[in-house]
Parts: sequence; structure tokens; C-alpha cells
Amino acid sequence: MSIDRRRIVDHLNEFLNISGIQDSSCNGLQVEGAPEIKKIGLAVDACLSVYEKAVNAGCQMLLVHHGLIWGGLKSITGNLHRQIGFLLSHDLNLYAAHLPLDMHPVVGNNIVLAIAIGLADRRPFGLYKGSFIGVMGTTQRPMSAEEIAGKLTAHIGGSHSLLPFGKPLNRTVAVVSGGGSDALPEAIDKGIECFVTGEPLHWNHHAAREGRVNVLYCGHYHTETVGVKALGRHLNETFGVETVFIDEPTLV
Repeated sequence: MSIDRRRIVDHLNEFLNISGIQDSSCNGLQVEGAPEIKKIGLAVDACLSVYEKAVNAGCQMLLVHHGLIWGGLKSITGNLHRQIGFLLSHDLNLYAAHLPLDMHPVVGNNIVLAIAIGLADRRPFGLYKGSFIGVMGTTQRPMSAEEIAGKLTAHIGGSHSLLPFGKPLNRTVAVVSGGGSDALPEAIDKGIECFVTGEPLHWNHHAAREGRVNVLYCGHYHTETVGVKALGRHLNETFGVETVFIDEPTLV
């Protein structure tokens, strides 16, 4: 069974509201490949090792969170030339969804992480370029930051680190996946007791201590595996197309 690429791309563009979200990523179909899709690979990052795994797995399309084109093309040289050359020579479609996938209310990174923690009364959080990309809510019962970390790492894998400057037990939690550390001031302003993101910023240490908030880092890569996996399940249910998650962890 194969699906016309245009059907999948049109559906993704509408489902993820690609054109309605301001982003530095050039979201959507970035490199055109085979017109008929039998299998879709899902990955966090666009890189040669992921492309090779996608081709070896028999994929005609690769859907990633971190795409290849950011802010428009100025030249196609060096590593960019190698990557585009590989994609074209193997007829592999590359589709990117950055902020649209972070903030999606059903398959987004942050809603999936919030559900994994068990947050109720979920509301938008993390204002960025006019859109809220994260989620805030309350736990069913008071939880330590380490218990919250345990719930997340059991779901996403990887490890965590903690700035333990808040309360021993937490009820209000905010989540912004990946490089969401810039949302810490908003967390402090809104009285969040535990702020969860992917990777740290140096200045977060002092800001968290002075703001008396726990900050939990669960890895840029690992906090952003959940969205592409959820989107893969959605595509399988919608089109019946086979999907596979391609795991290529980074050290961040």
C-alpha cells in the first residue's frame, strides 16, 4: 500500500497549522523525494546518520523535529550540500515540524510530557514569538522534583539534572521541551514550583535560586522524541501507512 506524498504533506500542513505559526525553522516539506510513500521514518534531528537509517529501513519519507533549513537558504555547500545530495540521490522526502510540533494540542512534545507527568488543569505556557509553545498545570498530589523526573525519564528515557532551589513538594509544574530554558522568568512570574525543560542555560542557576523554583532538565533530545512518535501514530491511524521511529540520541 502506498500513499500519494501530496496527501500526506497537505494533511500535515493543515493538522500542524504549519503556515500559521511563526518560526525560524522552514517548516513543511523541505526536500522533495519519491511521490509515493509506503513507509515514514520519524526522528528528532535531520542528519546523515538518520537519513542512512531511514533508507536502510525502507522509508520514502522522513519527518523530523529539527529540520535542515532554518531562516532560508543562502548557499548549498559543505555539510548542507552533502545532506541534500544524499536525500536527492535516495529519493527521500524530508519534512520538518519544529514549533508546530512543540505546541500541538494533541501530538505536541509538551502536551505529551504534561500527560506523562499527570498534570491536570492544563493551560498554555511559554510565550514565544506570539504563541504559547509549552504547557502548565497541577499535579494530582504534591510531588518532589525527583519524583516528577522519575515519571518523565520512565517515559522518555535518558537522565536528568536538577536545580533544587524550590519547595520540597510541588503542585504547579510548567513544561517547555528542548531548548526552553528561556521560559524560566515566565515560570517564576507565574508562581510555578517546578519548571521542566530539556537543556540548561548557565544563568538559570542564579535565576532559579533567587526565584526559589525547582528547575528540572531532562535532555533536549529526549524531551523531543515524544512528539514525532505521537505524530507517527497519528499518520498510521489516518493513512494506514507504516511508520518507524529512528533513534539517534545526542549528548544534550
